[in-house]
Amino acid sequence: MQNATSAASNQRAGRREWLGLAVLAVATLLVAFDSGVLFLALPHLSADLGATSSQQLWIIDIYLFLLAGVLITMGTLGDRIGRRKLLLVGAGGFTIASAISAYSTSPEMLIAARALLGVAAATMSPSTLALISNMFRDARQRGVAISVWATCMFAGGATGPVIGGVMLDYWWWGSVFLLAVPVMAVLLVAGPLLLPEYRNPEAVGRIDLTSVALSLAAILPIIYGIKNLAAGDGNLPVAVGTIVAGLAIAYLFVRRQLRLPNPLLDLSLLRQRKIRVVLPAMLIGSGAFAGTSLFTAQYIQSVAGRSPGESGLWMAFTGLGIAAGTLLAPVLVRGLQPRSVIILGLTGSAIALLVLTQAGTSGWLIGVVASIAVVAFGIGPLFALGTGIMVGSAPPERAGAAASMSETSNLFGTSLGLALLGSAGAAVYRSQMDDADLGAFPPGLADSARETIGAATAGGDPGLIALARDAFTSGLNVVAAISAVFLVALIVAIIVTFRGDGADGADAAEPADEAGSGAQPAPTR
Repeated sequence: MQNATSAASNQRAGRREWLGLAVLAVATLLVAFDSGVLFLALPHLSADLGATSSQQLWIIDIYLFLLAGVLITMGTLGDRIGRRKLLLVGAGGFTIASAISAYSTSPEMLIAARALLGVAAATMSPSTLALISNMFRDARQRGVAISVWATCMFAGGATGPVIGGVMLDYWWWGSVFLLAVPVMAVLLVAGPLLLPEYRNPEAVGRIDLTSVALSLAAILPIIYGIKNLAAGDGNLPVAVGTIVAGLAIAYLFVRRQLRLPNPLLDLSLLRQRKIRVVLPAMLIGSGAFAGTSLFTAQYIQSVAGRSPGESGLWMAFTGLGIAAGTLLAPVLVRGLQPRSVIILGLTGSAIALLVLTQAGTSGWLIGVVASIAVVAFGIGPLFALGTGIMVGSAPPERAGAAASMSETSNLFGTSLGLALLGSAGAAVYRSQMDDADLGAFPPGLADSARETIGAATAGGDPGLIALARDAFTSGLNVVAAISAVFLVALIVAIIVTFRGDGADGADAAEPADEAGSGAQPAPTR
């Protein structure tokens, strides 16, 4: 008994590990922050650099394109060459790319710098999460650490527009990028002192470059096609064609991984039931959340009539909601099983979505903001505990690969949610505007108002604005209803899948089977 107690105490993290977590958390926050920091800065930099509408889209999207495209490669690369080494290389690249972005003199230069930022972010994200699995061997401490990481990852994107808007009140648009420079400098100095090094001792040979190329050729077209669907700009054949091409290449990628002795992506991880359930659950959850958040954000600005700055502050409640949900999750699992916490959270989110189905055009600002905050709060445990299940169920030498799979699932879910739910809401809007009597309005203004509420609002006609607000709110109601159905289906799937497990899964970070609970090689420093 004394030996067991001593072994357990030796696994518990100390001051050094918690300081290391603080460094990793801030770095993770900045990676997520960069995904949304330009939303309010875009008009300023576009006027300064003379960016066209197409270039504006690339300035925003290229970061997530490259981040999603190379996540799998970087997660496996970190397992092979060392997670701390890859993290520090990525931090250095992120610092340089941030400075270049801040002082870009042309749209093309900013697009290229944002592409470099995406690649650097991809080296950092799976490395931060995989290092947590090395630093925190005690299951309960690891659950807390992963919840902190998840809070920074998922709330960071929501705080980007808020912090960016505040900075724009005092400095020029490039200042939003320079925020990363001192933080990454601290990581570069503190990383070697506080973070352990770890690599997979069984990884042999060079990384398979053909698999790297196939992964990029699969993921980038799929993400690009989904983004085009979300834009709804009429390029449906292009969007569908690129998605189909990406799926075909993904099939070739999977076949190659199954044949290689040392694959880029170890698909044997999917043999574990927990991982097979958590991956699609996080995809569906992130999709429902992203699609609904898109419409609630536009509701605040276009229906409730708030300015961009005010809208950013109202949107902050969504970030606070998801932060509270992810941080509370490890506290709740002390008395409840992880699946029960996830189910309770998703149930609360589904109820809040049902409230949104009743939203109207007036007097609903607080109700809409509160509802999406509750949705975010309820989704938080899924993100925090689901991430813990993914990393904890994988052997330590494959934690980087598991982390990259988890984050790629969330990125795909977000893109799918924006595309599918965005298209559904837009279809409702256009249908209701087509049914409305717009004959009293100028033909050009009426035609543009049929496409977007932004065009109707810009026209300035009170009667047309009222019709557009009614139509958009109907779209929000439908999107909320669809999201609620998805979450209810997800709840049922989780209940059925884990029925009869008993104590299994009582800790989100415990391995699912013997394959994932073998002896952990000591990290190297």
